[in-house]
Amino acid sequence: MRFALLILLLIPFSGWCQKELVLQDQIYEQQIKSVQCYLNTNTPGSYLLPAVASIGRQNLMLEFDDLAENRNNYYIRLIHCNFDWSKSTLMDLDFMRDYNEQIINDYAFSLNTHVPYVHYRMPIPPVKLPGNYVVIIYRDGDKKDLILSRRISIFEPRFDLAQDETISGLGNIRNTNQPLNFVINYGRTEVINPMGSIHVVVRQNQRWDNAKVDVKPSFLREDKSQMEFRFFDVDKTFEGGNEFRFVDFRSLLYPGQNTMKLDKARKPYDLFVNPDMPRGSQSYTQYPDMNGNFDPDNKDYQQEPWISGNYLYVNFGLKSPQLKGNVYVIGAFNGWARNDENRMQYKDGFYTSRMLLKQGFYNYQYFVDSSDKNPNQVEGNYFQTENVYEVFVYYRPFQPNADLLVGYYAIPFNAR
Repeated sequence: MRFALLILLLIPFSGWCQKELVLQDQIYEQQIKSVQCYLNTNTPGSYLLPAVASIGRQNLMLEFDDLAENRNNYYIRLIHCNFDWSKSTLMDLDFMRDYNEQIINDYAFSLNTHVPYVHYRMPIPPVKLPGNYVVIIYRDGDKKDLILSRRISIFEPRFDLAQDETISGLGNIRNTNQPLNFVINYGRTEVINPMGSIHVVVRQNQRWDNAKVDVKPSFLREDKSQMEFRFFDVDKTFEGGNEFRFVDFRSLLYPGQNTMKLDKARKPYDLFVNPDMPRGSQSYTQYPDMNGNFDPDNKDYQQEPWISGNYLYVNFGLKSPQLKGNVYVIGAFNGWARNDENRMQYKDGFYTSRMLLKQGFYNYQYFVDSSDKNPNQVEGNYFQTENVYEVFVYYRPFQPNADLLVGYYAIPFNAR
């Protein structure tokens, strides 16, 4: 009865609320959990890869859980977008190889878990054109009954990029920010009006919420078919942030790192993470992380962990003076979203948050949503932080009238 009530509370009835499509990573029903979209290389750890693929090897995979006892008829569809993720004017026939609607037939029911769920898995249908796409999942063929949306990118390498690791001109942000200097060469393609037809987007650690869109070059060398990007000021550089915090609850039999207590009085269990402290004023400490990602896993039953892992309530706590603005627990596990589910409550010197998460290893951080303060004020910003940056280069030719992704480059910063 308790499990049925939990699932009932999570499901918003479509008659009660109107779902509005947003062309970003979004979950539209709270019973949808553990969404992962990645380049499937059939190797361990491929789930950590970004949802970016070359036009010749479109092995993108989408996986998610539905906290329900019965299977739903879920469909998948793609929407073509411009470089800034606005909807393009292309028709389905312009970019799809096959019919632009497929049912998800690959699913499995959870095995003796405290909360029943159905795990869905679907290869992203291939496309004909490089560019940005939003994958949408909806119920029973009704495109208004949205379940989730995820951004993906398909590239065809036509432009070249050379990185310049020179660091200069940062002034008082030298210790906190990370500049990316690079040169784009478009000499292999005949480009008319490069300033108007070429667009560059840069993101950090697979995050779209703080990406820099339509970054303008510092210099245009038309005689060399080159664009130079040299970032000297705070608006054009990324704050370094800090290495991500982590918690390991892959096992419910043995305590993992940074776990304080597992309360088994009720199912789903309650896990309490070791209380955290602000570290923005501390010295930088180096340790490995997953750059904000998460790994659903079950060390107690290692066969088929995608359907044997239990869901439990994970309780986060941050001991801190009250801050101006809302504080959120964010990471790839919730698509970097900031909403009611992960907004923390303040009481007696502590910020707390309680979320239903699947067994696994999780990276997370605390984000402060304030108009006049740094969102990383709890975590701190350090030039030494290890991050991965991705540069997306788009070109809009005369035909087709769409932004084609003609260059994609992953740039490790402080790689170790």
